[in-house]
Amino acid sequence: PSHSPAMLPSGPPDGGWGWVVVFGAFISIGFAYAFPKGLAIFFKEIQDFFGTSYSEIAWVSSIMLATTYGAGPISSILVNRYGSRPVVMFGGLLCGIGMVSAAFCTSILQLYICVGFITGFGLALNLQPSVIIIGKYFLKRRPIANGLAMAGSPVMLCTLAPLNQFLFDNFGWRGSFLILGAILLNCCVAGALFRPIGAATASGKTPAIEEGKAALKEEVTKDAMEMSSAMNVPTETKTEEEEGRDCCEKINQYLDFSLFKHRGFLIYLIGNVLMFLGFFAPIVFLAPYAKHIGIDEYSAAFLLSILAIVDMIARPTTGIIANSKWVRPRIQYFFSFSIAFNGTCHLLCPLASGYTGLVVYSIFFGLAFGMVCAMLFETLMDLVGAARFTSAVGLVTIAECCTILLGPPIGGTLIDTFGDYKYMFIKCGAVMVLAGTFLFIMNYYNYRMLDKEEKERKAKEEDPKSVRTENEVRNNWNKETTQDGPELEPLREEQEGLKKEANGT
Repeated sequence: PSHSPAMLPSGPPDGGWGWVVVFGAFISIGFAYAFPKGLAIFFKEIQDFFGTSYSEIAWVSSIMLATTYGAGPISSILVNRYGSRPVVMFGGLLCGIGMVSAAFCTSILQLYICVGFITGFGLALNLQPSVIIIGKYFLKRRPIANGLAMAGSPVMLCTLAPLNQFLFDNFGWRGSFLILGAILLNCCVAGALFRPIGAATASGKTPAIEEGKAALKEEVTKDAMEMSSAMNVPTETKTEEEEGRDCCEKINQYLDFSLFKHRGFLIYLIGNVLMFLGFFAPIVFLAPYAKHIGIDEYSAAFLLSILAIVDMIARPTTGIIANSKWVRPRIQYFFSFSIAFNGTCHLLCPLASGYTGLVVYSIFFGLAFGMVCAMLFETLMDLVGAARFTSAVGLVTIAECCTILLGPPIGGTLIDTFGDYKYMFIKCGAVMVLAGTFLFIMNYYNYRMLDKEEKERKAKEEDPKSVRTENEVRNNWNKETTQDGPELEPLREEQEGLKKEANGT
C-alpha cells in the first residue's frame, strides 16, 4: 500500500457501510434506552400478581437501568478486546435469555435477577459498542450519525409502549415476556451489521497524546498502514498482543482518577448524580399514575408514545441549537437550564387532574427530557476534552448508577407511604431544580475561573523573559517571600545568590 502524505489523515469513511452501521446502532441503542421504560406498562399487573408494593416493583426497572449504566466500563473493555460485533451479538443473546427466563419467574426476586441483571447487562453490551463503532466509521458527519442512532431511543419507546399493552391484553405478562425476549434477539442481527473497521482510530490515539509527539507520529503511520491495508483486505484483524495492550491501556484510562482534580468534571459529576435521583422515576410511574386516576390502559400507554414523539423532535433540534455560535461557548448554561426546566415540569404535574392535563405534561416532559439527553455527553466532552472523554464517561456512569438505582424505588416508597403519586413528582421536580441551579451557579464560577486563568496565561506568554529587568526579578521575589511559607526557604537562598551574582556583573 502507498504511504503518501495524503493517506495519513484519511480516517473514517464517513458514509458507505457506515450508514448500515448507524441503522444497527439505531436498533441496539433504541432497545438499550427504551426497553427499561417500556416495561413500566406491566408493573401494575405484576404488582397485583405478586402482591408487592410500588417500591418493590420499581426495583425491577431500577436494577435494569443501573446495570445498563454501571456495566458500561466492562462493555468498553470487552469491545477493545473483541471488537463491537461479537459483544453486541452476545448482548442480544443475553437480553433474549433474560426475558424468556423472566416469563417463568415465580417470585419478585427472580424477576430482579432475570429482568434486572441478565437483561440489563445484555443491554449494556448493546449500548457502549454501538456508540464506539459510530466514532470509528464517522468523523466529519459524526454529530449527524450520532443523532440518528440516538433517535432509536424515542422511536423504540414510541412503538414499545402500545405494543407492550397489546401483548399484555392478548398474552398476559408471562406470554408478553416470552415474545419480548424473541424481539430482543434482533439485537444480534443489529450486531452482525457492525463490520469491523481496520484502524482503531477511536481508541488508539488517546494514550498517544500523553506519550509525546514521537509516539503520535508512529501511531499515525500505523493507523494509516492499518487503514490502507483494511481497504485492500476488509477482514483485517489486530494481533493478540495489540489487543491485550489496548485492553490494559483502556483499564488504565478508566482508572484515570486525576479527573477528580478537574474542576469542571467535579461540578458536572455532582450535578448529574443529583439529577439522576429524579430523572427516570417520572417515566417509570407515568403509565401506572394514569391508570391510577382511572384512565384506560391504551390511553395510559399512549402517554409514553406522546413523550417519545416529542423527545424524538427535541433531541436533534437541541443539538442544532447547542451547536450554534451563540450557545456553543456557554453550552453548560443551556444544560443547567434544561435540567431545571425538567424539574419544573414535574413540580407542575400534580396540577394535571384529567387526561388532557397529562397529555400537556407528557409534551413538556418529552421536550425537557430530549433536551437533557441530547446534551448529556456533549457537555462532558466540552469540559474534559476529547482525549479524556472515554475515561470520564466510565467514571460518570459508575457514579451515576447508584442514584439511577435509588431514584425509582424512593419514588415508589413515597407512593406507598402517602397513597398518592403527587409527592413522587414533587420530589423528582425539587431534586432536578436543585441540580439545575447548582450546575448553573457552579458553571458560572467555573467560567469565571477559566477566563481568569486564560488571562494569566496570556500575560505570562506576552511577557518577554529575556528582557526582564532586575527590578521585576526583585518585585517577584519580594511577592513570593510574602506569599510562600518556610518550605521554599532553600529556593529563596538560591535566588538571593543569583541576585548577588547579577549585581556583581
